[in-house]
Amino acid sequence: MSLKDLHHYFSKKNSYSQHGEDMILMSYFNHDYKGFFVDVGAHHPFRFSNTYSFYRRGWRGINIDAKPGVKKLFDRVRPNDINLELGIAGEEGSLTFYMFDEPALNSFSKELSEERNENTRYKIIDTKDVMVRRLSKVLEEHIPTGQNIDFLTVDVEGLDIEVLESNDWERFRPSMVVVEDLDLDLQNLHNSAVYESLFSKGYVLVGKTLASLIFKSNR
Repeated sequence: MSLKDLHHYFSKKNSYSQHGEDMILMSYFNHDYKGFFVDVGAHHPFRFSNTYSFYRRGWRGINIDAKPGVKKLFDRVRPNDINLELGIAGEEGSLTFYMFDEPALNSFSKELSEERNENTRYKIIDTKDVMVRRLSKVLEEHIPTGQNIDFLTVDVEGLDIEVLESNDWERFRPSMVVVEDLDLDLQNLHNSAVYESLFSKGYVLVGKTLASLIFKSNR
């Protein structure tokens, strides 16, 4: 299916997220409000996107993904956003990026990528050393002066906690945060590193989908 055909298919949908995360987020914002988002592990301009439905409503933001060539695609489909081709991690430098035949599974996690390669139908097709930066440094350089972040969404296949811990939460504090957490046990929330990290920063859990947790700042 061509990009044009794929866009035509998705343009008929209200939700572009994989599991409806965008619709849950939308319920927390006034319909006419036009805010600002940050999408780490953005993957694609509209496929499995937590932010495209907001973009169509006039929101703007920063899309970050490490896949080689992804910036060109984002610049074409979402020219009014800030689109960055790099990875986010706990330390600045470079990491090996594992690329799958299903790009939504691309990851910097060697352990998770090898497990998926061995035990699922999805396979690693390439690897590449990619520049990674701390989220706080990227936001420092690209957030417009005086701009609040209405929500942050993080989906980086295995290193989500590193992304969270690389932010400066005093300077860059989103009102809402969406994070992938595939291993969450709702009966034992405090066993989740993602939950503990955001709970300690003053966020409360307000929603969950099949793969994501949704938090709201209580400040």
